[in-house]
Amino acid sequence: MLWNCKPQARAFRYVGHKDVVTSVQFSPLGNLLASASRDRTVRLWIPDKRGKSSEFKAHTAPVRSVDFSADGQFLATASEDKSIKVWNMYRQRFLYSLYRHTHWVRCAKFSPDGRLIVSCSEDKTIKIWDTTNKQCVNNFSDSVGFANFVDFNPNGTCIASAGSDHTVKIWDIRVNKLLQHYQVHSGGVNCVSFHPSGNYIITASSDGTLKILDLLEGRLIYTLQGHTGPVFTVSFSKGGELFSSGGADTQVLLWRTNFDYLNCKDMIKRNLKRLHFDSSPHLVDIYPRTPHPHEGKIETVEINPKLEVIDLQTASPPVVDILSFDSTTTTDTTVRTLPDKGEEISRYFLNPSLLSPDCSPAALKKKTEDMSDIPSESQRSIPLAVTDALEHIMEQLNVLTQTVSILEQRLTLTEDKLKDCLENQQRLFNVIQQKS
Repeated sequence: MLWNCKPQARAFRYVGHKDVVTSVQFSPLGNLLASASRDRTVRLWIPDKRGKSSEFKAHTAPVRSVDFSADGQFLATASEDKSIKVWNMYRQRFLYSLYRHTHWVRCAKFSPDGRLIVSCSEDKTIKIWDTTNKQCVNNFSDSVGFANFVDFNPNGTCIASAGSDHTVKIWDIRVNKLLQHYQVHSGGVNCVSFHPSGNYIITASSDGTLKILDLLEGRLIYTLQGHTGPVFTVSFSKGGELFSSGGADTQVLLWRTNFDYLNCKDMIKRNLKRLHFDSSPHLVDIYPRTPHPHEGKIETVEINPKLEVIDLQTASPPVVDILSFDSTTTTDTTVRTLPDKGEEISRYFLNPSLLSPDCSPAALKKKTEDMSDIPSESQRSIPLAVTDALEHIMEQLNVLTQTVSILEQRLTLTEDKLKDCLENQQRLFNVIQQKS
């Protein structure tokens, strides 16, 4: 669902996946929206009233995460088939897979400069990948629990992990060192989000709370109680003045911070100067000044907005359903419900701040006015022979994709069996040694 809160709350519901949607993300320019699902597919949507989408099929198990690179040229997807796959957005095609995890991959994220990918898995490891040589260059392991979510800090020097063992950990990838370790939740941590300054991080947990940590002082500063069940996701806005959270109570909450407002472009320029491993330490980099044992004497602020904030959700908010037909190419959609007369749907998505600088307001206005004049696929003069040939090619590509998926699945099963055999062999060897 795509929400617009101004001038009044309304939502556009994009229908196309056949199972639970597990992850969504806008491209850096905001002109594309990627979604992952348990139906083993990834969809790329154009967020307008037509809602055209391309379907990507390569994973052999549910897809858990999608993430665009900072330049918008690549998309990384993580799946329960134990792989991370990278896609080219310009050509909309599959590029390569990353295999080293031995269990479901929960999350995969690009570094700010796009040179690295960090991934976490239920095999209790966090891996760093080099996108140039496609090799695993670093590995962090945990003997207690696995990470549900992982992400880079804004300058790309550290990573944060959200643990199923109720912990949040900050690692410095330049020196391979655990910098900070927080145990502030009473349930598994499902998601984290860095403030654009890199000085704060917000966490979402199954204990029903959000917590904001001051990374420079190494302490908990806010506990937020707004959801009535597990909180699954949280994310800061680009400028850091807002953040949103979503939970099992079917609510999406929008929060305003009291941090200083930051200009997003200035923050990106400042962080781009320090994206290399050999860069010298900086005052804003995350280094704990003291061990920070999180003693009880440190006071934190607890906020419960239910007693103070008016629920802005209406009894029946207007929702527009936009259907996408199953296809591996971009297809037209059908709008079942239209907004009030006189309102243009497209203008809710043609946000100048999300588009490239060369898109002038006049061009945007003209594009909005011309949306209704765009001919449908059936009205375009495409020769029937060409259409039939393309359909035949698509059918053959689908067969090839399914064949590769089956082979990949069999290879995964073979790897699992081989691993079991090696473990059994090791046990027998140990038993024989003990007896002798």
